[in-house]
Amino acid sequence: MKQPLIELKGVSKVFPGVKALDSIDLEVRPGEIHGLIGENGAGKSTLIKILTGAYKNDAGKIFVEGKETVIQGPKHAMQLGINAIYQELNILPDLKVVDNIFIGREIKTKNKKGMLDVKKMTEKAKEVLEELGQEFDPKMNIGELGMGHQQMVEIAKSLCIDTKLLIMDEPTSSLSEREVRELMRTIQGLKEKGIAIIFISHRLPEIFEICDRVTVMRDGKKIKTLDVEELTEDELIKLMVGRSLEQQFPKIKTEIGEEVLRVENLKRNGVFENISFSLRKGEILGMAGLVGAGRTEVVRAIFGADPVDDGKVYIKGKEVKIKTPTDAMNNGIAFLTEDRKSQGLILGNTIDFNMAISCYKKFKKNALLNLKEMKKSAEDNIKKLKISPPNPSFMAGQLSGGNQQKVVIGKWLNTDADIFIFDEPTRGIDVGAKVEVYNIMNKLVSEGVAVIMISSELPEVIGMSDRVVVMSEGKLTAEINREDLSQENIMKAATASN
Repeated sequence: MKQPLIELKGVSKVFPGVKALDSIDLEVRPGEIHGLIGENGAGKSTLIKILTGAYKNDAGKIFVEGKETVIQGPKHAMQLGINAIYQELNILPDLKVVDNIFIGREIKTKNKKGMLDVKKMTEKAKEVLEELGQEFDPKMNIGELGMGHQQMVEIAKSLCIDTKLLIMDEPTSSLSEREVRELMRTIQGLKEKGIAIIFISHRLPEIFEICDRVTVMRDGKKIKTLDVEELTEDELIKLMVGRSLEQQFPKIKTEIGEEVLRVENLKRNGVFENISFSLRKGEILGMAGLVGAGRTEVVRAIFGADPVDDGKVYIKGKEVKIKTPTDAMNNGIAFLTEDRKSQGLILGNTIDFNMAISCYKKFKKNALLNLKEMKKSAEDNIKKLKISPPNPSFMAGQLSGGNQQKVVIGKWLNTDADIFIFDEPTRGIDVGAKVEVYNIMNKLVSEGVAVIMISSELPEVIGMSDRVVVMSEGKLTAEINREDLSQENIMKAATASN
């Protein structure tokens, strides 16, 4: 057996009130694709930050190629050959591809002190991109590239230095199926070059497809490391959540009531047209379609975040004019956006601040905020939503993805809305946290709230919806009742040519 490239022995990390890592043992071998999985809050992010030098471990030892090493910081980690590609890509969209690849480690000319060797950097960037099977020009602006190609630039950035371990955190979460296939081929190529990869994903089929071994974490502890070929998906889920998930989609039967929302012939030129559907009290209406079908654009228009050119919106039978999100909120609509980090939360502020942000009037006392009442409301929602850590003063940016999503939900629960729009509500969160989000939806509809759920995961759409409307190229192509829901019927409508 090869000597481990990286070995952790008894590594622990403590934050105020939370033991994030508890005596973790882990080894990663050269040329190995090592899966790292666990529910949100399991400790995966903390572990990555210790390996990349962002955090220092409080206890335990780290060995790099057999030598005990104290990782002094991110720059030292890179010198050791440890690099990471995060879910939110670290790119500068206004710069060229080549500039992004060499930023912070530019190549200088030998004969002109302080001058950049643009030609050499461009040649090297082109060479590395070609190794990754990419043909785009390194001199083009990176903002012109799609998400998949931007990710390839991140990989190229790592390969331009002597990377031995590449950590990939949810690398497929924002990619199309074609881009995922391309990334998987690239990862296999990196493995063949002897580069070790820690692959973090909530998509379990990807773990089985690409990984050699997998380490499962739960509540800051390592549960087990196993060869992937020895495992089934059910066994892996049980290890992750500490219980059997007998029902992945815990849909409950509710009494469907009167119509609460009706959209008639909604149109935004060049984006979508002739959008008509209704939503009823106590119902989960799924909205399905391929990436780019126009689903998010439609609900943003209903919420007043984007303008419309034509069409009508009725709430409880009465026509309403919604031109701004404030208009929507005043009419009882809540919108949980697809991008919770940039549009749903203020990451640099606390849980209680984020939960109050949509309804400050509720907590106003004369001209001042009633901070005591704001905190109490947050504590109630934290308990109701099982947010961890259960501390209203904890920064939203330090929470796991699943707990951040719960904070966004808590924010909208404070508004007493009658209509909830969930746009990709479980993207980037683990199987246990997904079930918790589904149960929150169940509770909402059981209380008479109406829900629109946009999702690109067909099992989720089928598992949780009472009805599904399908979009393709900016048009509604089908409305499917629950008894007729199937992946085949949805995909047939999602790929319909208009």
